[in-house]
Amino acid sequence: MGILSDKDILDGLKAGYLGISDYNDRSLTPNGYDLRIAEISVRGDPEVKKEGTVTIPPRTMFYVSTIERVKMPSDVCAQLWLRTTWIRRGVIGAFGKIDAGFEGTLTLGAYNATDDPVELPIGERFCQMVFETLSSGTLKDYAQRSGNYQGQTGVTLEPVKK
Repeated sequence: MGILSDKDILDGLKAGYLGISDYNDRSLTPNGYDLRIAEISVRGDPEVKKEGTVTIPPRTMFYVSTIERVKMPSDVCAQLWLRTTWIRRGVIGAFGKIDAGFEGTLTLGAYNATDDPVELPIGERFCQMVFETLSSGTLKDYAQRSGNYQGQTGVTLEPVKK
């Protein structure tokens, strides 16, 4: 069990073992990959923003979907970490793990914990995905277990699979 390096990630992508659509070299880190913002949905606003810069009001929950679509093999999962750029501006992230076997874009919950608005540009790097190898492949991967959000695209708040 270990964390994949930048070399491991590139080798995995070239071999088709890992999947990251719309890959961007700028997003590769020494031990992960920075996921970029495709859409933002601000709680209380029915419009999902897909371009420009979105202003998040103070003390407000919001959701981000990723540009990248990820495809995880059955023996790799990933942690998600909010980039410190956003932490320093008062954003708090509520992230889970990306399960082995998951495929789709990601919907990430976050909160502007400050008394000031925060501006988030569409296309900006938002969080780092850190790949972890499992000690063995799964008996049943995400798609075979619940798969509630398998194949999701864009900000997705309700399960895809019901």
